[in-house]
Amino acid sequence: MALRDAFATEAPFWRRALYAGVRYGPDPWVRYSPPVFGLAFAAALREPRHHVAATLRELRGPVSAWQEAREVAAVFANFASSMTEGMLAGTPRGYAATHRLTGHEHFHRCLDEGRGVIVATAHTAGWDLAGAFLQGAQEREVWVLMAPEPTTASRELHDRLRRQAGVRIVHVGHDPLASIPVVGHLRRGGIVACKFDRIFPGMRQREVTFLGHPWAIAEGPLSLAALSGAPILPVFTRRLGFMVYEVQNLPPIHLARRASEAERQAAAQTLADDLEAFARRHPTQWFRFHES
Repeated sequence: MALRDAFATEAPFWRRALYAGVRYGPDPWVRYSPPVFGLAFAAALREPRHHVAATLRELRGPVSAWQEAREVAAVFANFASSMTEGMLAGTPRGYAATHRLTGHEHFHRCLDEGRGVIVATAHTAGWDLAGAFLQGAQEREVWVLMAPEPTTASRELHDRLRRQAGVRIVHVGHDPLASIPVVGHLRRGGIVACKFDRIFPGMRQREVTFLGHPWAIAEGPLSLAALSGAPILPVFTRRLGFMVYEVQNLPPIHLARRASEAERQAAAQTLADDLEAFARRHPTQWFRFHES
């Protein structure tokens, strides 16, 4: 329990230690040590490890114990590497993440509509860099929506690194008025990115079917689309190598303003289906360490 709490991703100790290694560690350390730490956490954190294994079995069915152990290790290694590289992009060391874009026609079609774009993404390898990739693709400002982190020190450190990487972070909580500036940004043609596969206490959610079971996704992208008229663009990222990622843009989802309940439900299910298809193709690139 103490180890889990000390190395929780929101813990100030974890963030400071990771930043120190990323900012001042030698190049070989930055490149090759994250998977080692990921494997150490996988060995030490029994509950997240078992939940990852259960998720992998849902995604691709039963496999040998050896293959399952390799895939569980890959999930933790990918998580450690992508989190490290997300921080590294915000330091002055000169590293820049590169990306390979697929489905770029969907992204540009959304831009051409002139109503802004809601990028709906998930907790996959490289999600922390997705905003920077989008920002670099065109001149429109990208806002990344995030729930406020529990500790001020952790929030300030990671937000500063994200800003240095070229991304504006907007913290949204339970205040219904918090969405007003976001809707205004969309109506000016801006881009808003948010994760829909994480549910926090007090967050509005919508039930869908995922992997054959009831599940819930965040209501936020649907509400923003219905308020602004902006299309929802599902975007998922995966890690290909050191500081190299693939960004997959999928066909956009449109919701009319004042969309009906049935229309919102259909859009929510499409998002869930898109994530399920991605996770089945790339099971070690989606991070689900606990029930969400």
